[in-house]
Amino acid sequence: MTKHKSSDEKKTPSTKLVAEKNEMAMIAGILEGSPDGIGVAVVRLECGCKKMAAVDKEGEPASKVIIYRDNALNICDQCKADNGPFERVIESFLHWVEPFPSLEQQQKIEEKVFGTYPRA
Repeated sequence: MTKHKSSDEKKTPSTKLVAEKNEMAMIAGILEGSPDGIGVAVVRLECGCKKMAAVDKEGEPASKVIIYRDNALNICDQCKADNGPFERVIESFLHWVEPFPSLEQQQKIEEKVFGTYPRA
C-alpha cells in the first residue's frame, strides 16, 4: 500500500498515517452521524477491508463500528466469519477533527482505542 504525504500529516503530528482519499467520504459520513466524535479510528486489514468508528473526547465509541471494503458490495468472506480480528490488522490510526486535541490527549485516546504495543 502506497502512502502519500498530505497536508493532514503536518496538522496531526501524533500519527504518520493519514486517511486516503477513498476513505474520506466514509469518515465524513461517520462524523456526520456522530456529533460527539472528535476523530475516527481507522483500521486497515490485510485482506483489504477496513473498520472505522468515531471516538469522543474520552476515547469512548461515538458511533457503531463500520466495516467495509473499497469498491466492493460486501466485505470479504474472512471478515464475515471473524469480524477482522487484531491479528489481521496491518495499519491503524486516528483521523482527527479540527480543532485537534492536544498531543497529550491524542496519545491518551490512541492508547485507549488501540491499546499499547511496541512501536518501531
